[in-house]
Amino acid sequence: MKKTAILFLSICTTAVFYVSCSGGDDTVTDNTDVTSIGAAATIDAANEMDVNTALSVISTNSPTAKQFETSPGICAAVTVAGTTYPKVYTVDYGTGCTDNQITRKGKLKITLSGPITTTGSKLTIERIDYSVNALKLEGTIEYTNNTTVAAIPQWIRKVTNGKITDGVGNFYTNSGTHTVKQTAGVDTPFVVTDNVYEMTEGTHTITSDKGESLTLTVQETLVKKYSCVYISKGKLKVQGSVLNGVIDYGNNTCDNNYTYTHENGFIFNLAI
Repeated sequence: MKKTAILFLSICTTAVFYVSCSGGDDTVTDNTDVTSIGAAATIDAANEMDVNTALSVISTNSPTAKQFETSPGICAAVTVAGTTYPKVYTVDYGTGCTDNQITRKGKLKITLSGPITTTGSKLTIERIDYSVNALKLEGTIEYTNNTTVAAIPQWIRKVTNGKITDGVGNFYTNSGTHTVKQTAGVDTPFVVTDNVYEMTEGTHTITSDKGESLTLTVQETLVKKYSCVYISKGKLKVQGSVLNGVIDYGNNTCDNNYTYTHENGFIFNLAI
């Protein structure tokens, strides 16, 4: 976790959507579209980090809901409202606190309608004046449990009104829906560090402040370990005004590296 947390700092707070790449094909190096790929990866990392925070807070404060609790690895003050469902958890980072060199400000409001492992329960994460390393994050993340086989918990993850803004006002809006299955850690429901999730299908769309859009669709199941900030394996189909190709997250290594292969075979080596 420490390694990936430090890597998250490599996101530039004044030009967040810059990505490094190698290659020489001028027909596919349009800056706006290439940076859209970097923005998409950054957005995903931020969403996953906030979901990890929510799961940690819930596991720490369950099943004996305390009024005030500081969860392990979370520097924020956590307040729990309600001893029965629905429960509302407020994660307050105040004017800024730092864990593993990641500084967060503002609040996350986490509402849980029922036990996260129960079919039909919904986990909702709302961002309130919230930022990560000076990147302003907005929007709502919803996880709705739609498990049909108890041994393989499953959720529908929906992001609405998503927006990420850098220090100079550049921004991307984002939305999407994915199917998420838990494939490890099911036997330890109050321990989240051994959890592994797979995104088996879904689509994510981002749109820049200039109106350019990029759609990313799961082509090969994405693997997301709780202990990693980033997706470590799987492929996304990319479709945009210039870019048509595939993002490959690699061989399940917990790092921030990935590649984009354009339809003509040109490869970009990318890192957040």
